[in-house]
Amino acid sequence: MSSDPGQRIIDYLSLARRVLVTTHVSPDGDALGCCAAAVLALRQKSIDSQVLLLSHLPRKYEFIFTEHSIPFVDAEKGLPADFSLHSFDCLLVLDTGTWSQLPTLRPPVENWSAPKLIIDHHLTQETWGDVRLVDPTAAATGEIVHDLLVRWGIGIDHAIAEALYLAIITDTGWFQFSNTRPQTLRRAAALMEVGVDTDKMHKALYQNEHAARVRLQTRAMQSLDLQAQDRLAVMTLTTGDFAASGASLPDTENLINLPLQIASVEVSILVTENLHGGPTRISLRSKGAVDVSKLAEQFGGGGHARAAGMKIEAPLAEARARVIQAVLPLFSRPDAP
Repeated sequence: MSSDPGQRIIDYLSLARRVLVTTHVSPDGDALGCCAAAVLALRQKSIDSQVLLLSHLPRKYEFIFTEHSIPFVDAEKGLPADFSLHSFDCLLVLDTGTWSQLPTLRPPVENWSAPKLIIDHHLTQETWGDVRLVDPTAAATGEIVHDLLVRWGIGIDHAIAEALYLAIITDTGWFQFSNTRPQTLRRAAALMEVGVDTDKMHKALYQNEHAARVRLQTRAMQSLDLQAQDRLAVMTLTTGDFAASGASLPDTENLINLPLQIASVEVSILVTENLHGGPTRISLRSKGAVDVSKLAEQFGGGGHARAAGMKIEAPLAEARARVIQAVLPLFSRPDAP
């Protein structure tokens, strides 16, 4: 088999009869767009597949699955009685390469002999996959998947184009983030030429919120705490905030970016209490002066230099204090990473 990871993934998938496709917990548009594109591509090759979601499918992204009849299992609701890893002969993991982002999946998968294929663009990686196609310079995993599908001879039809466009625009903030490259825009343009309805997608993503999410956003902003001469912004969401707003965990997506509107803020932290007990969730964002992936790695997490996260096995107040204690010294160093 080829030593080239892209070709090896194509070779493994070509030999498969049924592929299990999965991604990280709390999936975003990049993760879900890649999953949908992969299923649609496998369908073109007459290869059966199913998506395993470790968290509920966020309402704003439902259209990419429902409109294109993407089969999926919601593990958070419980696996069907007839679900078995052994009914699949290949595992395709998209938009993550770490076990911490695949909770509950490690024990069964580690002892599973099927090929484990990883496609990702995050800096933080582990070496457990049989084949890992990782490009940290890519703005989104959707870019890597796009190029792989073209290489495999997949026809980029309207459905696949829509899924890949979703992946790219969500991880680039509709091309506003610094990870947007000329080739990102060229790929996006090619997808638009296939017929992606950008107005429809913008409305689905940004003009389709339910009241509970807006109420949660209000509570997050009310918790805003500025420290380090207003260079650090910390927001905190408790179980009480979720109960009062009627929101759920997927409704926290992108809330962490709100404090970055403040000119002086360099790092934004969102501390979220676990709704079902267990570890406290920490999300990190940076404008670039601080590498938050290194901060996350101190706590067993990871991600990108400007966007990362982790979970801390501690009550909310303790976890919040530990993260703040770790990040504050970075603002006093002229050579902060």
